[in-house]
Amino acid sequence: MEALPTGISVLDREFGGGIPSGSVVALEADPASQSELILDRLARVRECRYVTTVRSADAVEASLTLDDEADETVVEDATGDDPFATALDAAAELSERGTIVVDSVGPLESDDGAEYGAFLGDLRRRVDDADGLAVLHALKGGAADRNRVVTEQIADVVFDLRTAVTGTEIVNRLVVPKFRGGAALEEPLKLKLTDSVSVDTSRDIA
Repeated sequence: MEALPTGISVLDREFGGGIPSGSVVALEADPASQSELILDRLARVRECRYVTTVRSADAVEASLTLDDEADETVVEDATGDDPFATALDAAAELSERGTIVVDSVGPLESDDGAEYGAFLGDLRRRVDDADGLAVLHALKGGAADRNRVVTEQIADVVFDLRTAVTGTEIVNRLVVPKFRGGAALEEPLKLKLTDSVSVDTSRDIA
């Protein structure tokens, strides 16, 4: 397995260069968080198929056209009747060592459990064949969904972004409880999420 960079320098340092090729990553975050900044970096670091299940393709493309790197990102609209087929077709077109982003995976999780499990199996095989990376944006909250545990079980890497308001400060901590093929973080990583992703070096005030 080759380490594929995430595009976020602090994570690549922590993970010895990146995430093992062929991995499925679940990025769990609050809907009102800045988690899309993390997706943005993951999508820009190499050729990417970005599958959107909620936002329009135009909205996603607008957010990814800030520089020339976005030219390597193809946005697929999976808001129609068969999002599973759209996502798998995009995965079939994945270039070698490419990335596929599913934003968000919630509408797929809410479907039939057997169909969702089969989808994850097919997605894993296609990503593994390409030595690429799959990123599932798994938003928290809303109705409890039994299929979220399936997402977490299948995922090789789980990024759990926790956002809290402390006094006058918004604090973002990234917890990595699961990392197959590597070492999970022993402690939460405090991130600064504004218009980019960086390490937050400010001290916590009790």
